[in-house]
Amino acid sequence: MLWNFYHSIKPGDIIIARRGTKKIASVGTVTRKAYYEQAKNDVGQENPYSNHIDVKWHESPRDKGFANPVFGMQTLYEITEEKFRSLVEAEAPPDGKGLPPEEGVQDQAEFVLEKYLEDFIVSNFDVIFQGKLTLYTDPQQDLTGQQFATDVGVIDILAQERATNSFMVIELKKGRGSDKVVGQILKYMGWVAENLCDEGQSVKGIIICKEQDSKLSYALKMTPNIAVKYYRVNFQLSDEYPMRS
Repeated sequence: MLWNFYHSIKPGDIIIARRGTKKIASVGTVTRKAYYEQAKNDVGQENPYSNHIDVKWHESPRDKGFANPVFGMQTLYEITEEKFRSLVEAEAPPDGKGLPPEEGVQDQAEFVLEKYLEDFIVSNFDVIFQGKLTLYTDPQQDLTGQQFATDVGVIDILAQERATNSFMVIELKKGRGSDKVVGQILKYMGWVAENLCDEGQSVKGIIICKEQDSKLSYALKMTPNIAVKYYRVNFQLSDEYPMRS
């Protein structure tokens, strides 16, 4: 990945420098192809950084934060122009802690809840899936299965079945309409089949949602390789502390 980046980046390309998965540090335009110059970084380091890309950094956006992850965990990856514009042009609320509603979201409360649910699922992955699935990792390219970036969008969770080694694309409904989420997961499954599967490997899908949706059930009748799972959240507030014997 680094080799491809170093040899393909060219003047005029746009770079987003980020901090973690929730903040844009800066956006800049490449002004010179990558080059090697050891003396340029001669600051007395034992192993100086001698490879460089000259970038003219824009005045804005800088240090733009989001409430939820908007970047994948990969060190480097390419995004579409549509994704770039959605990140750079989206207006954050005055407190800088949130994102505008995602396109296609019909239930904003559900969208926010399931953003946190995704992190919970990944943190408790083996317990939730009873050891039947493993989170996808590719250490050679620094790729992880949560917020897995592809050419066609970012997969919520990418995993593999231990028994069959099949890929499993997991999408949280996040308040989106049935047509939207089904189209999304089919698109991701097609990308995985084309770009990650070896001969004999298959791709399956799981949609995780809050409650039954007849439209979703109808949409999946002709796609038996996609399953639906439901989650339950038990959260209550009470004026009385429960008595225990």
